[in-house]
Amino acid sequence: MDPVRPAFVPDPEQSREEMKALQREVAAAATFADEVPFRPADVTVSGEASLTGERPVVAGVDQAFLDDRAVSAIVCLRGGEVVERASAVTDLSIPYIPGLLSFREGGPILDAFASLETDPDLVVFDGSGRIHFRQAGLATHMGVVLDVPSVGVAKNLLCGRIEAEVDGRPEGWRAPVRADDRVDAPEGTVLGHAYQSRQYESNPVINPLYISPGHRVSAETTVELVSNLCAGYKLPEPTRLADSDADERKAEV
Repeated sequence: MDPVRPAFVPDPEQSREEMKALQREVAAAATFADEVPFRPADVTVSGEASLTGERPVVAGVDQAFLDDRAVSAIVCLRGGEVVERASAVTDLSIPYIPGLLSFREGGPILDAFASLETDPDLVVFDGSGRIHFRQAGLATHMGVVLDVPSVGVAKNLLCGRIEAEVDGRPEGWRAPVRADDRVDAPEGTVLGHAYQSRQYESNPVINPLYISPGHRVSAETTVELVSNLCAGYKLPEPTRLADSDADERKAEV
């Protein structure tokens, strides 16, 4: 699977100002509304599935790190069945810079996509989408480059504000994440949601996920999609499996 919009491929050799300018161009090119080739209700990881079934193919993307290398893993699911796995080991060019993650990790992710034969209907990234200072987190940047419906699922809130406390919320709880003065968006714009995918009565301290549209998906639909994909775990099954694959590949390396 190759980039559809190569002009947006992140270049780690750019200056920080050039990177930020490209992110603003990516955000302008992104679609934060539903433009998907499937019904969200058909996205699931439960029940029987076949390679020729009607269920959408959902790819999960995650990474592990070894010294100055990234191990990028992609797992494609149709229903509960894995249809393809891909990975790549890539040298990292720059250190982590808050807000510019895609320039460090985007190239390695695209290396893994280059070896992927499947064209997924939806890609779920371990990282932010529209919940980003310039509305162009990793999931948005990669979604626009590949022009594929995409969702960002982050474990920490990068920016924005939530109008409620998140600790101890019941399973299924959600609340909008709205733009604040650190975001290049009108104040109050819904960037995504805090979502409690799993909770225990005995230990109600699990932090929520921060879910946001990457590209061609609305903020509201992202929550439905992730809810359908969690399968009893905190993380969506595609990224949970990709995380495991990345760790296994790292151990092999």
